[in-house]
Amino acid sequence: MVSHLEYEKALPAYTRYVRKKRLFLFGLLAACTLLFLTALSVGPVYIPAISLLRTFSGLSVDPKFSTIIYNIRLPHALAATIAGAGLAAAGAAMQSILRNPLGSPFTLGVSQAGAFGAAFSVIIAGSGIMQSTQVGSITFTNSLMTVTFAFAACILCALTITFIARSYGTTPEIMVLCGVAIGSIFSAGTMFLHYFADDVQLAAIVFWSFGDVGRAGWREVCIMGAVIAPGVVFFIVNRWNYNAIEAGDETAKGLGVNVQGVRLSGMIVSSLMTAVIVSFLGIIGFIGLICPHTVRKIVGSDNRFVIPASCLCGAALLMASDTAARLMLAPHVLPVAVLTSFLGGPLFLYLLLARKGR
Repeated sequence: MVSHLEYEKALPAYTRYVRKKRLFLFGLLAACTLLFLTALSVGPVYIPAISLLRTFSGLSVDPKFSTIIYNIRLPHALAATIAGAGLAAAGAAMQSILRNPLGSPFTLGVSQAGAFGAAFSVIIAGSGIMQSTQVGSITFTNSLMTVTFAFAACILCALTITFIARSYGTTPEIMVLCGVAIGSIFSAGTMFLHYFADDVQLAAIVFWSFGDVGRAGWREVCIMGAVIAPGVVFFIVNRWNYNAIEAGDETAKGLGVNVQGVRLSGMIVSSLMTAVIVSFLGIIGFIGLICPHTVRKIVGSDNRFVIPASCLCGAALLMASDTAARLMLAPHVLPVAVLTSFLGGPLFLYLLLARKGR
């Protein structure tokens, strides 16, 4: 038992501990706000900050600025925010419930599975019309069908990984290699589907698979927001369960946590979030790996802070990457997944090599 005197001594230290974490969260929120306004301002047509405020307030509306903001930049910025937060939250949850520091939708093959499901829905089930235009490569005629097929493939991948972790008690490295193997199988399935596509369809589906928030419109933003927001809330509600699981399955069971139920539900929610993002935006790699690891280095492993901080970090990173991608080769737009892969590849190698001997 902790005495009253010991409690009084420990309270100021704990208060400082929590205050530092909250200050970090507020700093990330400020960074997200600044990056969001920057994403709305910069581009082929520069929009000053004062013009943004006047457009949003309705005091002075320039038709040109209004069209650019509401029809192009605002949905793209919101898509980057939602997708970045969703992928980072899914990665943080996967790392906790699998007790695997290398877990993420991309490294475990879930993103590749979602891409296969979406490609199958578009090419075989006919849920989308292939187009080769500057606006987008795919126009979905049945978004629900596309997301359903992508979700089914993601769930199959997630359940396979969970079964391996539960049955064989593999190390984190072996689990990642299993994810790479599973992702390779789904990638092979996607290439098999490419074989049946004509030239225009093949070019369109390959371009779509790069991953880019620029193809998102208001409909895609609303659907992603309706799925990602409840998913993030679900992870936050289960933050204490994830903390217990990270301490070990036996410890978590001793604390009354239904380990298998929490693990299965977490993987299902993570897969659904990933499926929605992949089906609309394509594969955006390493956001779910970079952000949780960056956050854990700063705030520790307490999921009370890791999950919300990962969401903010993911949103900030994807918005910054998307803004840089739009400016690097202007007036041409580089797919944002190219930049995130350049960032994530070296970090992934570092994490693998840093665990040598452990």
